[in-house]
Amino acid sequence: MHPMIRIGSRGSALARRQTEIVSKQLGEIGIRTEIIIIKTEGDADTSVPLHEVGGQGIFVRALDDAILSGEIDCAVHSMKDIPAARPDGIATAAILPRDPPTDYLAFEKTLDDVLIIGTSSTRRRAQLRRYDPDLEIRELRGNIDTRIRKLKSGDYDAIMLAEAGLVRMSLHLNGIRLPAHQFVPAPNQGTIAVVCRDDPALCEAISPLDHEKTRMDTMIERAVMEEVGGGCFTPQGIYCLEGHLIAEVLSLDGERYERMEEQVKSVDEARGIGRELKIRSSDLILEAKSILGLK
Repeated sequence: MHPMIRIGSRGSALARRQTEIVSKQLGEIGIRTEIIIIKTEGDADTSVPLHEVGGQGIFVRALDDAILSGEIDCAVHSMKDIPAARPDGIATAAILPRDPPTDYLAFEKTLDDVLIIGTSSTRRRAQLRRYDPDLEIRELRGNIDTRIRKLKSGDYDAIMLAEAGLVRMSLHLNGIRLPAHQFVPAPNQGTIAVVCRDDPALCEAISPLDHEKTRMDTMIERAVMEEVGGGCFTPQGIYCLEGHLIAEVLSLDGERYERMEEQVKSVDEARGIGRELKIRSSDLILEAKSILGLK
């Protein structure tokens, strides 16, 4: 039995809550834990778009470094924040059962009065514009509390959030769940992952938290994401439920997109679909990089 596991977390309320969920589950199987807050570069400045500060991976990097330096034993992440490229010496020890993977549109007014929507995600922005080109989409960063405060203060008519975050924080907002077949979620959205030092004893201690069906679906999504590439700035939705995969890449303005929908039995099969989707959408990926000034 591992004597004490030190779990790293970002400082945001949602990150702390997710870490508490993991800590509680480990406690239930007899493992004591200590939660250590690690500050990340991405939390420091929420005034600029994510693609200008390094994307979602900046939230993960500081925690990876803390694991590799021995400051902590493991870390808890929203799995969708974990980049495709992972450092040597880090293992994904457990993937928890998936919470709702869908996006949620929260609004104070009636839906008919929603014209200005806040989101920092290029995927959500493109999908909203595909749905209604007349919508005005404005940049919105910050944690859940900050975003909700900006909605309530009238800066936006509506804001787009991951429904899983609301569920974990026990927040109840007026709004609607956006259907996953139309607003295809980001790969691994709604999933909590526990990553740790690649130490067999540590991995084994955490492994009872792993949920086999969620791991399979999320690994299929991740395989497609890895093959498509394009970074987290190319608008792409990738969602798998019990082997039913929907994957799409959109132009930034939402006017054009390539989409594949298949029943998938293995990660290798998913990689093949990812390669095909990359070929079909290569012009959309190049265009997004060019517009955003990325190499």
